[in-house]
Amino acid sequence: MLFTVEVKTFGGTDFMSSENWRTATRLLHDAPNRTEFGETSEALFLTSGFVYDSAEQAAATFTGDVEHFQYSRFGNPTVDTLQERLALLEGAEACIATSTGMGAVSSALLAHVKTGERVVASRAIFGSCYWIVTTLLPRYGIETELVDGDDYDAWERALSRPTAAVLIESPSNPMLDVLDIQRIADLAHKAGALLMVDNVFASPIGQSPLKLGADVVLYSCTKHIDGQGRVLGGAVLGSDKWIKETLQPFTRNTGNALSPFNAWVLLKGLETLKLRTEAMARNAAAVADALAALPGVVNVRYPGRADHPQHDLAQTQMNNGGSLVAFEVENGKAGAFACLNAFGLIAISNNLGDARSLATHPATTTHMRVSEEERARLGITDGVIRLSVGLEDAADLIADVTAGAAAAHSVK
Repeated sequence: MLFTVEVKTFGGTDFMSSENWRTATRLLHDAPNRTEFGETSEALFLTSGFVYDSAEQAAATFTGDVEHFQYSRFGNPTVDTLQERLALLEGAEACIATSTGMGAVSSALLAHVKTGERVVASRAIFGSCYWIVTTLLPRYGIETELVDGDDYDAWERALSRPTAAVLIESPSNPMLDVLDIQRIADLAHKAGALLMVDNVFASPIGQSPLKLGADVVLYSCTKHIDGQGRVLGGAVLGSDKWIKETLQPFTRNTGNALSPFNAWVLLKGLETLKLRTEAMARNAAAVADALAALPGVVNVRYPGRADHPQHDLAQTQMNNGGSLVAFEVENGKAGAFACLNAFGLIAISNNLGDARSLATHPATTTHMRVSEEERARLGITDGVIRLSVGLEDAADLIADVTAGAAAAHSVK
C-alpha cells in the first residue's frame, strides 16, 4: 500500500467548527490534519525529505507553483500541524516553530533588524536574551537600549526616535515584573517598531499579547507547552505577511528548524496545557502565600498577590498569576544555597514550566553573566530563588519550602 503525505483537515456542522470551540477543545481538536488512515493521534512524519511524482512536479515545487513538501528544514506535516494549532490558540495569523526558545528570539530579531537600526528592550529579560541585545546585535552595527520595565517616561524617551523592534518579557525572568503591554505597544508603533513579547512565563493560557497590541509573540515551547521535561522547541507567532516575507526566509536558510519528533511531543503537550497551567497557577498562589508568612523569607513576588508592585496591571492583562514565584531568603547566597539544598521534593534545575516543581538560584545560573551591578538594579540579589511550581500536592510543596526557609534562616 502506498503511503501519502497528503493530509486532510476535517470538520462537521457549523457548531463544530473551530471558531465556536473553547480553548480546552481547541487544544485537542484544532488543525487535526489527519491522513487517509484516520489516526486519532497526530501522525509523526519522521523524515528528512520527500519524493516527487515527476521532475516537473519537483521543479514546480521549488518555484512555488505547486504546494508539496520539499525537505523537513523547509516544512514537515507534523511541524505544520503544531504551527497551525499554536497560531489558532494564540489568535495569530501564522507561526514558525524553531529548534529552541532562544532560536525563536534570535531568529525574530535577526530576521527583522538591519545594520544601522535600533532595538529597545526591557532591562529585565532572560540572560541569553540580554546577551543577544547587549552583545550580539551591536556586533552587527545595531544600536540597542535597555529600559526599566515600569519607567514609562523612559520608554517614551527611548521610543521618541525611529526604532525597528522592541523586545519585552512580561512577567519578566526571574523577578516577575509585569509590563503594560498595550502602553508599550502604542509607543513602539509610533516609533515604527514591531513589539515582540516573550510570553513564556505567562504561557498562551495565561496571557494573550497579540490582543494587547503586540506584533510578535515568542515562546520557548520547552517550558509549559511541553511541560514535562522532554524536548526543546520554540515558536514565533505574528502576521502572515511578516512570518512569510521576513521570518520564513531567514529560518529556512539558516537552518533553525524544529525536529518532527519534537513537534509531535509538543502536540501531545498542548493537549493538557490548559489543565496543567491552571492547576500550576493555583499551586503557585498557595505556595506564594505560604512563603510570605515564613521566617527566613524576606520578600515574595507573585503577580497574583495583592502586594506585587504591578498586581492591578496583572489583573487586567493576565488570566491567572502564573506558575512562577520569586522569593528572597535571609543570609544571601549562603541562605539561598541552604534553602535549595534542604528541599526534598523540589528539584534544583534551571528549567521551568515543568509538571515537577523546580527551583534555581538566578545569580549563579540563568543570570550569572549579567553584571553584579545590573543584577542589583533588577532586584536579583544573592538571596533570590526562582521557583517554578508544578503539579504536586500543594501541601507537600508548602512543607518543602517551609523546610527550605528554615534552613536559610539558620545559616550562621
